[in-house]
Amino acid sequence: MTEATVLIIACGALAKEIVELQRLNGWSHIRVQCLPAELHNRPENIPAAVEAAIEKHRDDYDQLFVAYADCGTGGALDRVLARHGIERLPGAHCYEFYSGSQAFAALTEQEPASFYLTDFLARHFDRLVKKGLGLDRHPELMPEYFGNYKRLVYLSQAESLQLETAAREHADYLGLAFEHRHTGLGPVGQDIGEHLIQWRN
Repeated sequence: MTEATVLIIACGALAKEIVELQRLNGWSHIRVQCLPAELHNRPENIPAAVEAAIEKHRDDYDQLFVAYADCGTGGALDRVLARHGIERLPGAHCYEFYSGSQAFAALTEQEPASFYLTDFLARHFDRLVKKGLGLDRHPELMPEYFGNYKRLVYLSQAESLQLETAAREHADYLGLAFEHRHTGLGPVGQDIGEHLIQWRN
């Protein structure tokens, strides 16, 4: 009996981690279609981009799954997925399924005014934050974007001194206190893995 073929429509910020999970778990029956990570700077565009990918690929696979949280869409992404009968990762933000919901809730309660980085964001900070928000051209916008934040929390997936150093430098650039929590791939891998198990024939 063959396994169902699965397409994961994922945020580009998760690409490296999902491919690594695919390799570690031998998920030969899944494929990954990544959407641009820059969509996070314009979350109102995420639902339409996800729906376009669903409509393009749904007849080519037995199952589709969306590796996004709500990601600032205000429930609009869920409404798209409900129309198509497709599930997504749980949580309001991608940081939540890296850390796990309980740990993320504790971090939020400890300091609600926290800005979060993952390995991807630490690696591509200049492109997605400095240039993406126009801070390289208009540094006077810094208080508007980050004036209400107090802490930068780096949720790391890989154990990398280089990325940790970069994350510290990003915190200094933003004028925020720095905290590092190593999450690994556990929570996000568990969430995706549970769905893949359900889809095996």
